[in-house]
Amino acid sequence: MRYIHSIRSLLCVPAAALMLTFMAQPAAAGFEEALKALQSGDVATAEKELQPLAKERDPRAEFLLGFYVYGGAESKLLDVSKAAPLLLDAAERGYLPAMIPLAGAFAEGNGVPKSSFEAYKWIAIAGRWNVPNANLALEQAARDLSPDEIAKAKAAALAYSFKSK
Repeated sequence: MRYIHSIRSLLCVPAAALMLTFMAQPAAAGFEEALKALQSGDVATAEKELQPLAKERDPRAEFLLGFYVYGGAESKLLDVSKAAPLLLDAAERGYLPAMIPLAGAFAEGNGVPKSSFEAYKWIAIAGRWNVPNANLALEQAARDLSPDEIAKAKAAALAYSFKSK
């Protein structure tokens, strides 16, 4: 997922801060174990711990599976056809960390149909919710669209309502 790797620098968050962000959420069986496994590079254990949570549609688990387990080029379990749907479901339900990587998947056509429009829309939604560095990613995404397409994508982002289920 080349685009995702190019925007990972926009999402630079120290591992400790990432851990604290996830730990502040309500505890779920296996979640802490999955975080520890990811931190140590054991993606197979992380996958095993996160899958039941993702089946329950825990957006944190979907994000970790989609971005780190299946979406990371360094992951032994790289599979963009699994990554993108997990990121999409989490983003559609308002999980902010999933939006920029999802936009990257749309920009490159990794696991979802390639769409500069959808990439821009998801970055614009992220920007509305003050996701760090969304404006930089928005500038990058705008390069592939005409002014008319940008206006339509902005309107779609403003009109978007998160799914509750």
